[in-house]
Amino acid sequence: MTSYGTIPTSSGAGVDLEYISRAKERLKAGLGTRRPWRQMVELHSFGLPKSVHEAVERVKANVAFFRMNYVIVVLFILFLSLLWHPISLIVFLVMMAVWLLLYFLRDQPLVVFGRLISDQVVLIVLSLVTLVVLFLTDATINILVSLLVGVVVVLIHAAARKTDDLFVDEETGGLLRSAGATSPSSS
Repeated sequence: MTSYGTIPTSSGAGVDLEYISRAKERLKAGLGTRRPWRQMVELHSFGLPKSVHEAVERVKANVAFFRMNYVIVVLFILFLSLLWHPISLIVFLVMMAVWLLLYFLRDQPLVVFGRLISDQVVLIVLSLVTLVVLFLTDATINILVSLLVGVVVVLIHAAARKTDDLFVDEETGGLLRSAGATSPSSS
């Protein structure tokens, strides 16, 4: 009995397709916690703060709300600064793969030795490991300048963006209030 002319249905092909579809789902779900870029740059949402206290409150609220977007912005600026340092760029790309697996694409909480690790701890540890590894590649000045530029860009955006149109959801842990519940000083 021959199977000439039939399409083979080996389990290997099904596993590969299943793996690809699961990876696509994880990519969508992982980047789903990122806020829409359009919401981040709406022109009517920008204005100078009236006081230093208001600027600090805006920075706190915007960093909590746009955390994933700000990380992407800083990493992109760091990537651009490393284009002229190929070894550093390779190390950075390897670290980006680690970032994708442990921070951006993770769909379940990270548990190490039976302990739940928060997103903030993962963010801090990955940032420190990335910096240490990159500093070992002799691109120290580029890294420091690009990180400084990234932090300045984030702080300027966070201080200038009004927070009265940001809404509470389960992910932010109740740090922000909806437009109707904000204090009059945050407008």
